Amino acid sequence: MRAGLPRDPAQWIALALALAAALAGAWLLRRSPATARAGPAPPRPGAAGSGRDPAPRSGASLGAAIAAALSVVAALLSAAYVAVYLRGGPRIIDATSYWLEARAMAAGYLAWPLDEPAASVLGRFLVRSDAMGDTMAGPSGANRAAEVAVLFPPGYPALLALGFLAGAPLAVGPALAAALAIATYDLAARFAPEGPAPSGSAAPIRFVPLVAALFSALCAALRYHTADTMSHGLAALCFTVALASARRALDQARASASTGAATGPLGPAVRAAALAGLAAGWLAATRPPSALALAATLPFVILPAIAPGSAAAGPREGDPPPRPSPRLARLAAAMAIGALPGLALLAAHQRAATGAFASSQAAYYAVSDGPPGCFRYGFGAGVGCLGEHGDFVRHNLAEGYGFLAAAGTTLRRLKLHLVDALNAEPLALLVLAGALIAWRRPRSRALAIAPLLQVAAYAPFYFDGNYPGGGARFFADVLPVEHVLAAMAALALAERAATAAHAERGPARRRGALLPAALLPAALLAAALFAAALPLAGFAFRAGFDHAALRDREGGLPMFDPGAVARAGVSRGLVFVDTDHGFNLGFDPAPEDVAVLRYRGDAIDRMAWEARGRPPAYRYRFAIPDGGGLASVSITPLVFDTEPPGEARIEGESLWPPRDQRGAFALPEHAGGTCASGGRLLAVHAAGRGEAVVRVGLPAPWLRGARISPRVALSGDGAGEVRLVVDGALLHVWRVEPAAPSPPGAPLACPELPAYPIPEGAVGIELSLAREDAAATWETAETGQTGHGETGALFALDALSVVGGNSVDR
Repeated sequence: MRAGLPRDPAQWIALALALAAALAGAWLLRRSPATARAGPAPPRPGAAGSGRDPAPRSGASLGAAIAAALSVVAALLSAAYVAVYLRGGPRIIDATSYWLEARAMAAGYLAWPLDEPAASVLGRFLVRSDAMGDTMAGPSGANRAAEVAVLFPPGYPALLALGFLAGAPLAVGPALAAALAIATYDLAARFAPEGPAPSGSAAPIRFVPLVAALFSALCAALRYHTADTMSHGLAALCFTVALASARRALDQARASASTGAATGPLGPAVRAAALAGLAAGWLAATRPPSALALAATLPFVILPAIAPGSAAAGPREGDPPPRPSPRLARLAAAMAIGALPGLALLAAHQRAATGAFASSQAAYYAVSDGPPGCFRYGFGAGVGCLGEHGDFVRHNLAEGYGFLAAAGTTLRRLKLHLVDALNAEPLALLVLAGALIAWRRPRSRALAIAPLLQVAAYAPFYFDGNYPGGGARFFADVLPVEHVLAAMAALALAERAATAAHAERGPARRRGALLPAALLPAALLAAALFAAALPLAGFAFRAGFDHAALRDREGGLPMFDPGAVARAGVSRGLVFVDTDHGFNLGFDPAPEDVAVLRYRGDAIDRMAWEARGRPPAYRYRFAIPDGGGLASVSITPLVFDTEPPGEARIEGESLWPPRDQRGAFALPEHAGGTCASGGRLLAVHAAGRGEAVVRVGLPAPWLRGARISPRVALSGDGAGEVRLVVDGALLHVWRVEPAAPSPPGAPLACPELPAYPIPEGAVGIELSLAREDAAATWETAETGQTGHGETGALFALDALSVVGGNSVDR
């Protein structure tokens, strides 16, 4: 945890604003006693003897205007976050993947055609649909043309795609920020208590919507999630709109039932229910576990409202007695119909990404990580992927993902989430206090329950997902709910304190009496100013350090900048990038003059250059200094010989991710200082005592008529087979055994196997890498060790030599 005196200009600005807000609040408190002595206090609007007062309507208009102003502030702060903290573009790998997915959708693709060589495109978080034929889609899937898609659900990319179509994708986040402030205001207006509790002992809590919107605008975690291209800003908006719209639908239906007014099939209640369904369905297409939490929360919204004679609708004096609630069939149908677009989009994406109505994320990890079944929503042994989350799994899930591991993961999320709502851990007490207040009021009880259900919805997922600036991002979807709770607590405490102070000034007034209406606005406005000072000070002394860490991580810049390409004078051709982040930011499924591909440093690059007509080629280098600091970017020409070389080499790690994995998994691993070509290799780890095979695809158009010679890497008693499969038929088998068992830690051996010819008419070419020491490696996988592990056994594909073969001309 980082905390201390401000260091960055943004932190100092926040501190200055916090002091200004606190001083303004103190000035208002000093003036308020004089206001109270100016004359008798007018009755509150709607009180007995006052009749109906138009003040609520004018107050509502003023509140809406202030909320609109706060939404502008939120949008401007998120836009500033893009420039100051993100430095102009998406930063973490998930955000760049959403960027690529949105660009593809803007071009009309849920999954786009995959051209050879596939290794120039495939990589992290990309799933190849035809690879799912055996494992996910059934036999028919194997015959589908090769396509590739981003593994993440499509709800947020579909919105971001509109930004691409408008030419301003980074404007989507600030627009979401503005909408979130308005939605938070509306959520508070719908759920915050509007009248006394049944006992009459609890006074109304005023200004809650405005303070909740203020907290939303000043929340640094929301500024990040509505600046970087992450899905949590949209998920929070969908969650908030769904709750508020469901409450509105019930209120309007109840009002119609109370007055006996007839409502049509497209009346206000039905429209609100349809909007709630649309938001819920889109949440399912954006973050499915959060949709589960929302679905579990909605009954707590509905049940208090439909109970006959319920006070949950907020009765006031002068209102007619409540009547039994109307039947909910029409509202439920409207919600179900509203949810269809989001659910249909999710199903279409999963079909395009996997070739079946299956999980795109499960499909990706099934062929890209291990042990088998490591990525799943649930508990048990074998949960936790060693490739994507290896360090985390080895440290936290050594005994599997059981109760203790789930509790530890949840507690780590909660610990980091304490800073998210109001920018400092101590201020999270306001959220807890607000939850206690809301729990005692039936109308507000759903707000107290929603964060708990969000925590429960993510408990079955093993990885905590935390990082500086982004906070406990799996809980970010309920931040608007927490802002309403915090506003309720802050203003309830402020009103109680102001009432007590006013009673002490007047000896004739009894302690605990309600504050006069003339005094209440000034006191609560002062409380709102003090409330604004809290998150500002929290950012200055605490949260600002986390966001500075996010800004400075991984070179402190987006890993691909099209402006740098333009400044280098590149107007057409190929640009090869060597980072996953850079590829996601630069690749376009429908390129125009400049196309971005992955740099592999082997024959794959030349093949990609030939396949695209031998245009000018450049290498985009993103170099992070060894000691940290700002990365440097260089763009240099990449020159290929006009005549194809007599012998070429394909590195084993370039063939990741595999086409299929059975009882084993393959991961690119570093092997610097060994015989491994380029200091890297594709290691095969068995994960069971049966068959352990990994299938990798080869670029068939360039290998027809060539002679290929696999080069493997062995250590310890590692042994196996390399099988050549052409058009589904086994053509040749290379048997690999160590010359003699070597002790753990012994140097690698890298034998090159005899060359074998590829038929001229080959269409599909694969290598199957089969381990034979499965039992020993299974023990290694169980202890979370990869590579040499405790047994010291390693079997890997180091490289593939290609002699002869075709060029693009042939």
